[in-house]
Amino acid sequence: MKSVLIKNAKIVNEGTIFEGDVLIENEFIVEIAETISAKSSATKIINAEGNYLIPGMIDDQVHFREPGLTHKGDIASESRAAVAGGITSFIEMPNTNPQTVTVELLEEKFAIAAENSMANYSFMFGGTNDNLEEILKVDPKTVAGLKLFLGSSTGNMLVDNEQVLEKIFSSTPLLISVHCEDEETIKNNLAKYKEEYGDDIPMKFHHLIRSEEACYISSSKAIELAKKTGARLHVFHLSTAKEMSLFTNKIPLEEKKITAEVCIHHLWFTNEDYDKKGTLIKWNPAVKTQADKDALWEALNDGRIDVIATDHAPHTLEEKKNPYTSAPSGGPLVQHAVVALFEAFHQGKISVEKIVEKMAHNPAKLFKIEKRGFIKEGYYADVVIVDAGLPWSVKKENILYKCGWSPFEGFTFKSRITHTFVNGEMVYNNFKVKDIRAGKRLTFDR
Repeated sequence: MKSVLIKNAKIVNEGTIFEGDVLIENEFIVEIAETISAKSSATKIINAEGNYLIPGMIDDQVHFREPGLTHKGDIASESRAAVAGGITSFIEMPNTNPQTVTVELLEEKFAIAAENSMANYSFMFGGTNDNLEEILKVDPKTVAGLKLFLGSSTGNMLVDNEQVLEKIFSSTPLLISVHCEDEETIKNNLAKYKEEYGDDIPMKFHHLIRSEEACYISSSKAIELAKKTGARLHVFHLSTAKEMSLFTNKIPLEEKKITAEVCIHHLWFTNEDYDKKGTLIKWNPAVKTQADKDALWEALNDGRIDVIATDHAPHTLEEKKNPYTSAPSGGPLVQHAVVALFEAFHQGKISVEKIVEKMAHNPAKLFKIEKRGFIKEGYYADVVIVDAGLPWSVKKENILYKCGWSPFEGFTFKSRITHTFVNGEMVYNNFKVKDIRAGKRLTFDR
């Protein structure tokens, strides 16, 4: 039996922080107490004094690019970066090549992850204008949910037939996650700027092309449809102050039929950063204004926004150097998301308890993930040790993404992840990732 004893940690769980010890045996947390003695000389002891012990983070939105786009990233490389960043479980999106729009293709991705993933994994099934029959074959107990693109972010995965959309919302028991940007609004805005600048539109106009209005029109329509059909809706990567009025904090998360997510980049950057960072911070939806960012933080802390994710979406630097209209949107984030949130903790924007709630507890509750997202006896030992007072700088040589760059390059974080455990296996220790494929397929209590 493999056993690890983590001593003297500041254990963060369910809104409290308490000092104590955690005993891990094989895959599970077996004991949590003020003090625990090692039962055998074979027990590995880690003294975490002064450091936080948090549940492994669950990232509900990543693009790991496999199959078909593996020059940008793959499940092995990006899960490696994820565990180094304290993310122990991920839910990956369907816009790979081929797109994950049949049950057969979905199972092929599960087979790749079973062989290569360092973190726990599940996938979203992709909805299109013509695959309702396939959607209805998906087992909600074994798959995270359904992903619909209601904006032009990914070409032919756009679901723009309103009758089809209503049929999907009415027919599936799956949790439906949506990317909301209004196609027509974006097209009109883009045409206006192209007329003036051609393809080389300055990046500073990105948030005016993929505008607040484009986001609001689409998300309000999706919410209206969810209310009409009773569908379980989760709105991905919110980016505007205006959209915050669409969500409530009046009922507990477990009772919400409509939930909301915000991503690291929308909490960190603003349109003021476009001049310096250019296409490296080109995302869809776009990074918006300081007022939008402030409103997102407020809604996150008051419970209108339920989850923080990354929308990790690597592209090569070469691709990013293209002119505005052909530079792809998205960027790599899994390695730096948790320390970025701890930076916000140092700035007084969020508590450590709230970080854990939004990146571990709530994704587990919202997706009904079994035995993960909490530090509890009987749960899988997905845990992370964070030293909140050990600065480090992001440099080319310590970036683990296959694409080799980060929008945080050159930034010095005040906090460092020192250890990551996945299913009781120590997969990461102080800048060293161990070559252990410890990830398991996520299961759902539905």
